[in-house]
Amino acid sequence: MNKTGYIYHPQYLKHDTEPHPENPGRLEAIQRKIESSKIYPHLIFPEPRRATDDELAANHNSSHIDHVRNSCRNGTRNLDGDTVICPDSWDAALLSAGAGLTAVDQIIAGQLDNAFTTVRPPGHHAEKDHAMGFCLFNNVAVAARYAIKKHGLNRIFIFDWDVHHGNGTQHSFYSDPSVYYSSTHQYPFYPGTGDDDETGTGDGLGTTLNFPLDPFCGDPAYLDIVENKLIPEIQSYRPDLIIISAGFDAHENDPLAQMRVSADGYGKMTAMILKVAEEVCGGRLLSMLEGGYDHTALAESVHEHVNVLLGDS
Repeated sequence: MNKTGYIYHPQYLKHDTEPHPENPGRLEAIQRKIESSKIYPHLIFPEPRRATDDELAANHNSSHIDHVRNSCRNGTRNLDGDTVICPDSWDAALLSAGAGLTAVDQIIAGQLDNAFTTVRPPGHHAEKDHAMGFCLFNNVAVAARYAIKKHGLNRIFIFDWDVHHGNGTQHSFYSDPSVYYSSTHQYPFYPGTGDDDETGTGDGLGTTLNFPLDPFCGDPAYLDIVENKLIPEIQSYRPDLIIISAGFDAHENDPLAQMRVSADGYGKMTAMILKVAEEVCGGRLLSMLEGGYDHTALAESVHEHVNVLLGDS
């Protein structure tokens, strides 16, 4: 059995976005499922810390950080047409980004083998200079920058299986060969990026790999991509850490997309990524929640994902 961290904080529920689809009920459903599961006693529960301004600034402009802080404090309700905030959103966002930093520290120290962060607001649409698509700060990008700067890692591989392309994460590392970004996503679809000809630029050319997929793709298509295209790239790149942007909105029951992945399919993808992580980077694997909007499907998929991360329980 692995030393699997499960990182959560009740402050995430205070990011009040009702009646928005990215709402506290998502995490409440996950918590009910995990806490009632046989895997619960075997998990490790680190307390997430808050990311500092300097840690956020490794990926975001200071003007953006100040804008989010001031907008939350001033009672602004919308940062854009999709992104809802409230006064408590600032602290929730710091704890969401900070969960990744907490996990990185403990994985590198050997206290954890891997970790899943049950966080909100999500992150992968957030650009360096603005919020976007439900996301305030880019949690996985902040974690990757931190792992490189604080722990001296040389190469990080980010696999984004959310049904939407992670435009913010791709743009953060598009010219940076120290972070390889790969995404499976419905296409064409929001946010409009992620075509297969987007492969990086400058020194980062060849370290962006997109798999745009037609609607109604399910487990067979996803598992084929992971096994036959993604895994060889990870083996060749040989990262020091793998991060999953774990959105579960490609699930067959998700109301915001048209894909057909099952909870079992997510579990099988997790097993493949965990196996290659054990091969190339000592099992160092961090998974951070992104989307997923059918509460039952989300909870079941996260449970399957975490169960596989934990190993035989």
